Amino acid sequence: MITLRQLQFLVAVADTLNFSRAAEACFVTQPTLSASIKELEDRLGAQLIERTRRSVLLTPLGEEIAARGRRMLLDAEEIETLARAHGNPEEGDLHLGAIPTIGPYLIPHALPAIRNQFPALRVFLREEMTESLIEGLNSGRLDAILIALPFDTGALEIQPLFDDGYQLATPPDWPSPQATGAGALPPDGRLMLLEIGHCLQRHALQAYPGRVLPFDEEFAATSLTTLIAMVSQGLGITLLPDLAIDAGVVAEGQVHLTPLPDACPRHVVIAWRPNSVRAQVIGKIGELLKTTRAGITSEAGS
Repeated sequence: MITLRQLQFLVAVADTLNFSRAAEACFVTQPTLSASIKELEDRLGAQLIERTRRSVLLTPLGEEIAARGRRMLLDAEEIETLARAHGNPEEGDLHLGAIPTIGPYLIPHALPAIRNQFPALRVFLREEMTESLIEGLNSGRLDAILIALPFDTGALEIQPLFDDGYQLATPPDWPSPQATGAGALPPDGRLMLLEIGHCLQRHALQAYPGRVLPFDEEFAATSLTTLIAMVSQGLGITLLPDLAIDAGVVAEGQVHLTPLPDACPRHVVIAWRPNSVRAQVIGKIGELLKTTRAGITSEAGS
């Protein structure tokens, strides 16, 4: 019978396409790894890896078995986690991912409450793009993710947290818009947005369905901080999410903000794998995040 160890070696080769690096990742010698994979191929009666002096490639069958092996290894890890968490599911390590336009503005405010409720739980935060977060969750690299919808999440479990609207940011020396909502958007004003890959770019452009919002295709920022700096210098306008504004991303007088109450908000959620052994803990953390967001709003309005 094939073993999890053999599948681990095959997956490592699939990930690295290099026997030496795969052996290092598995903490074994290269001959040990090579011999184990040869045993796996003999057991299955099929070639899984094509190896030459210059390259290492997986055969189509090898790719399929490696993909299934990843799922089996993840299930095995879940079994171990379940066993460790049987006595207390609220202890150990939890890897939480978040998109950059949510994580730094919400998680630091929520950590004290999370640590207070789960003193034996260590939370590790990763900031990545949505596609990378979903991949990390499905592969087992992450336990839960904070993302914004609409976005295709497949079969993931979703817990809605809050809606995040927008405000129009204009340079401080520009005339203040005479209206709020869609009327505040200059018909010829070009928006500066985050670079492609940030879901906030797509969500901002969908803030007013049916209306095409022109944006500056020659400029794309990597962070909200860069966007705000560009607007403050009079180089254009942008849409900023309420969460970041309430969390203090904009310094006093840096830009002029105009509410857009009729803009379609993005929907912030926490997601996890359907079979996660930490589902209940993640759900409780989601409730803490909802409470934290409400507290940030109250502090910003006081």
